Amino acid sequence: MKFVETELPGVIVVEPDVHGDERGFFLETYHAGKYAAGGIDLAFVQDNHSRSKRGILRGLHLQVRYPQGKLVRVVEGEVFDVAVDVRRGSPHFGRHVAIVLSAASFIQLWVPPGFAHGFLVTSEAAQFEYKCTDLYHPEDELSLAWNDPQLAIPWPNADPSLSAKDRDAPTIAEAMEKLPVYEANGG
Repeated sequence: MKFVETELPGVIVVEPDVHGDERGFFLETYHAGKYAAGGIDLAFVQDNHSRSKRGILRGLHLQVRYPQGKLVRVVEGEVFDVAVDVRRGSPHFGRHVAIVLSAASFIQLWVPPGFAHGFLVTSEAAQFEYKCTDLYHPEDELSLAWNDPQLAIPWPNADPSLSAKDRDAPTIAEAMEKLPVYEANGG
């Protein structure tokens, strides 16, 4: 199992060991000790699973008072996955990491608390699973504009299908006062 730091400190790509033969495959999708040693040492309290069709974009989402770290993976299909540092005062504020996640690659992405997250389905359909470090609090959720020019995310689809919440989401500049604050000691 490999844990690869990205250009955004704290955002980690996880490349699990996959053991396969003509019968199929086996892999560990989470092991507390190994993940802690790899830099992902928060406890998970909720697992989520979604299925979406091609062209669906979900995001960019975060929680502010109850920030969620997310360990994300795809178990069917393929997505273009994005993590954005939206912590006010962060030296990496507004920067993003984008990666293709697929059922075929088994790769996971760790999105730390304080980052916005979103994904676009690039296959016919995709099933997306993620572990969260805090419970979902709908009153605390904040959506940000997926196509905010300030973020300059190179989405592979310029006209995705969006929920009303995501279609009407504010830009990062419009939501500035609501964004979490960067804490140099790890927040």
